[in-house]
Amino acid sequence: MDQDKPRAHHDMGGVPRYACEPVDIAPHTLSDFDKEVDALRQVLGLKGVMTVDELRRGIESIPEADYHRLSYYQRWIRSITDTLLRKGFITEDELRAALEAP
Repeated sequence: MDQDKPRAHHDMGGVPRYACEPVDIAPHTLSDFDKEVDALRQVLGLKGVMTVDELRRGIESIPEADYHRLSYYQRWIRSITDTLLRKGFITEDELRAALEAP
């Protein structure tokens, strides 16, 4: 990596703060939320609505404070939502209504 170019907040490889933390390699169970977000991303990909590259780009554009506060799949749903809004597949009013629904 170019030493003159600062790292983006999502680029944590080789950062001493994270290099000293043990990596959790234990198997873990995905929550229903995790599975639903993954399934949604797959369907959007199959329908040609969103690519994996768009997902990654969206995740990398999440502001630093939010990025570190959100879980892995929360970052995914944030990126998916932002992409669907940007492309006009959903509106902000529709999103608000869905979030307020019981």
